Amino acid sequence: MAEKVLENPKFPPEWPYTEMDFRRMDESDDLIFYDSPRLCYHIDDAAVSALTSYYAKNFKDGEDVLDICSSWVSHYPKEWKGGNVVGLGMNEYELSQNPQLSSYVVKDLNKDPVLPFEDASFDKVTCVVSVDYLNKPLQVFKEIGRVLRPGGECLISMSNRCFPTKAFQIWLQTNDLEHIFITGSFFHYSGMFEAPSCSDISPNPGRSDPMFVVKGVRKLN
Repeated sequence: MAEKVLENPKFPPEWPYTEMDFRRMDESDDLIFYDSPRLCYHIDDAAVSALTSYYAKNFKDGEDVLDICSSWVSHYPKEWKGGNVVGLGMNEYELSQNPQLSSYVVKDLNKDPVLPFEDASFDKVTCVVSVDYLNKPLQVFKEIGRVLRPGGECLISMSNRCFPTKAFQIWLQTNDLEHIFITGSFFHYSGMFEAPSCSDISPNPGRSDPMFVVKGVRKLN
């Protein structure tokens, strides 16, 4: 069912969301919320393994990868040999503990959605269970398109867990299938990607955390 959501989506002609859709219960400075390191998984072990297996099938050695909303772990395969692997996140200590990163940048995309990288710098961009915290998603997805090389892929993974006080309003009002549609619409309205698709990689439906990956492929021109 999840994989069918983006097979023939009926996106409205214009951006359908309002500013209120991206308001959060807690609008205090995000730097305060993320100040304390959280060296823990935000999805269960089975979902982590499913995501790592998905990456193993989709990553190629030598690829340059940007992990946005990154932290102490990116869930990339241990045997994968990346090129320039950059993490962008909110907590410097968490990022410093991530052994798979070549380098990292501390930045709040909710204050400034501009990615501090040159055009066409990466082969892939990943974002793990965090798209629901981005209150300027259209700007961020346009930036993702800008820093991806033509044909590059953005992989947005999501489950059903979140910090509800920091997730944007429309996310809390919708279900898993609608989350897939919403994320697909961000790719669509950015104008920089081919039609998005969804992979349901949930390892044990009903017995562990669900796991979905919405993929957008950067247009060739």
